[in-house]
Amino acid sequence: MVALGNRGKCAGPCRLPYELLAQTPNGNKTSILDKGYLLSPKDLCGLAHIPRLIKAGVKCFKIEGRMKNPEYVATVTRIYRKYIDLALSDHNYIIDEQDVTDLMQVFNRGGFSSGHLDNHVNKELIFSEKPNHMGIYLGTVQKYNSTKGHITLSLEAPLSVGDSVSLEKETGSYLVSELMEKNQNTKNAEVGQYITIGRMKGRIAVGDKLYKVTSKKLMEQAHLSYQNCENKRIPLNCNVTIKKDTPIQMELFTINETHPSDLYHHIKIKVISDVIPTEALKTPINMERIMKQISKTNNTPYTFENITVYLDDGLYVPSISSLNELRRNAIEALEKELEKRILRIAPPLSLKNEDAITYIPNLDHPKISLFLRDLHIDYDYTQLPKEKINRIYLSLKLFVDKQYTSIIEYLSENYNLYIYLPTIIKGNYKNIIINSFDDITARFSIKGFVLSNIADFEFLKKYQGKYKFIGNYSLNVFNQHTMKEYKKLGLNCITLSRELNQDGLNEILHTSNIDTELIVYGNLPIMVSNYCFLGKTNHCYPDCGQNCTKISNYYLKDRLGFEFRIIPDSFQTVTLICNSKTLSISTKELPITSVRLDMIDETIEQIMEAINKAYVREKLEGLQYTNGNLYREV
Repeated sequence: MVALGNRGKCAGPCRLPYELLAQTPNGNKTSILDKGYLLSPKDLCGLAHIPRLIKAGVKCFKIEGRMKNPEYVATVTRIYRKYIDLALSDHNYIIDEQDVTDLMQVFNRGGFSSGHLDNHVNKELIFSEKPNHMGIYLGTVQKYNSTKGHITLSLEAPLSVGDSVSLEKETGSYLVSELMEKNQNTKNAEVGQYITIGRMKGRIAVGDKLYKVTSKKLMEQAHLSYQNCENKRIPLNCNVTIKKDTPIQMELFTINETHPSDLYHHIKIKVISDVIPTEALKTPINMERIMKQISKTNNTPYTFENITVYLDDGLYVPSISSLNELRRNAIEALEKELEKRILRIAPPLSLKNEDAITYIPNLDHPKISLFLRDLHIDYDYTQLPKEKINRIYLSLKLFVDKQYTSIIEYLSENYNLYIYLPTIIKGNYKNIIINSFDDITARFSIKGFVLSNIADFEFLKKYQGKYKFIGNYSLNVFNQHTMKEYKKLGLNCITLSRELNQDGLNEILHTSNIDTELIVYGNLPIMVSNYCFLGKTNHCYPDCGQNCTKISNYYLKDRLGFEFRIIPDSFQTVTLICNSKTLSISTKELPITSVRLDMIDETIEQIMEAINKAYVREKLEGLQYTNGNLYREV
C-alpha cells in the first residue's frame, strides 16, 4: 500500500483488493472477516445537499474529475450548474431522476453515496465488489447462445446500438453493434423489452448481470456541449483615435459592473502605434473598416462590447494590419496588468527570516517524546527511564477511561504529560471533548496538548498561554513559512511532516525559528478513515456486533501479502490504518534536537529497546523496519 497522496503521489491503494483479518494478540489464531475492495468508496453525489451547502456559506463547489474523459466533465458540470442555479432561484428544488441517471451513466462505483454530508449512519460508503465504473444495470442474462454470440434478457434500462455494455465476470466491455427484438433488428430498445444482443463472445453464462457502461446519446450530447460552442468572454470598452499627423492610439477599459471582483476593477490601458495616418489620395479609411479590424478578438478571452472611434475625415492608414497589431498590443498590456494583480512572489528560500534561529543539536542525545496510543493495565510503566524521556503523549480517550487513572496519575507526576488530540473530531463529540478538558487538567498534572487539526486551536483557545501547544505531523509542516504561521497561532513546538526526506529535513532544520521534533519510530498511520471496517459504517450503531471491543487485533492484508494494522475507535467510529512496517530511522546525520517514538501495543521491553536506540541516534535493524521517506525523492 502506498498512500502518499498529499503531494500528488497517490498510487490508488483504495482501489485494490484486501482481506480483513482478525488475529488474537498472541498471533496463534487468524480468521478472515471480509474480503474484496474494502477501501473503495462509492462516488459521492451531493445534489441533494446543494441548497444547505449554499446556505452554510459555501462559495465554490469542487467536482472531482481527475483522470476522467471530457464527456464526464461536461455532463457533471452541466448537471451541477443546473442545480446550483436552481438552488439560487425562487423555484422549488426538485431533482430530476434523469439527471441522477445521467450522472450514474458517466461514472459510478456501485452507485452513489452521500459520503459524510449527513449525520446519520451511512452504510453505503463502500462498494467492495468492484473498484471501477459500474454503469447502469440492464438486467440478467436469461439466454446465451455461445455459437451465435447472442445474449437475451429483459431490459431494466434503455439500450441503443452504439452503447457499450459489460458483464459482471468480464473485465472489458462490448460495443453494441447488433440489437434485435423478435429476430428483427432495431436501433433502440426501451425498459421492459425482451431483446437479444449479438456478437457477444466471452466468459458469459445465464444469470450474469449486464451493465451499460457508456451511452452513445449521452456522450454525443456532452461532446456537443464543448465542441464548436460559444464561450463566455470578458467584455471590454475600447476607444480608437485616428488623427492626422498623430500616431494611432487605442484605450481599453474594463467594465466594472460586469466584473465585480477586484481583479478587473478600474483597469485602463493605453497603447500607441508607430503608424501615423496621412491624407488620402483616393479612398480614405472609414469607421466601419476600423471597427471590423479592431473587433477580431476570436482567439482571446475578450470581446469589445463598445467601440468608440475618433476619426478625422479623409485619412489614409498606410498598413491596415497595423490596427490588428494595435489590438494585440493592447490586449497583451491588459493581461500584463492582470498578472501584476494576481502575482504573488515568495521570498527566496535561501533567505532566513530575521527571527530565524539555527538550532545546534546535542549530537550525543536528543530529547525524546513518547507517544502511547494505548495503555495496558498489566504493564509496569515505572520501568520507563525518566532521564531519557522528555515528554509523554497520551491519547485523549485514555483520560476518560477510569481503569487507567492510577497509571495516568503516575505518569503525570513523574513525566511531562501531554494530551494527544485525535486527527478527526466529529461534531457529536466536540462538547464531550471540550467539557472533559477541565476535569482532566484539574485531576492530572498536564503540561500541554498535541494539536492534530487546525480546528484544535479553537477548541483550546482558553488554554492558550497556560499550556504548551505541540503541532502534530498531521498539520503537514513542510517549510519554514508554514512554521512561521503556526508559531503565530500559538504553537511552541512542531512535529515535522512525515513526507520530508533527508534533504528537506536538513533545509528546514537549519532555518527553523521554532522548536521541532521528528518521528523516528512507530507503526505509523498511513490513512485515517471516517469509517469502521468492522461495522461497515461511518457511525456506531447498537447491533453492529461491537467487534472492536473484542480481544483481537485487526489487519488489512493486501494482494502482496503485507498486513496493515487497523485500529478501530468506537468512541468516534474512526479507523486508523497503520503501515505494515515499523519506521525506525537514525538521526546521526540530522540536526534535530527532539525525536518522537509512537507506540501501539509494544511491550515495555520493546519500548525500552526503541528508546535506547533513539537516545544514541541509532535505528533498529531488520526486514520489519523501514526508513520511511528519509531517502525518497519527494
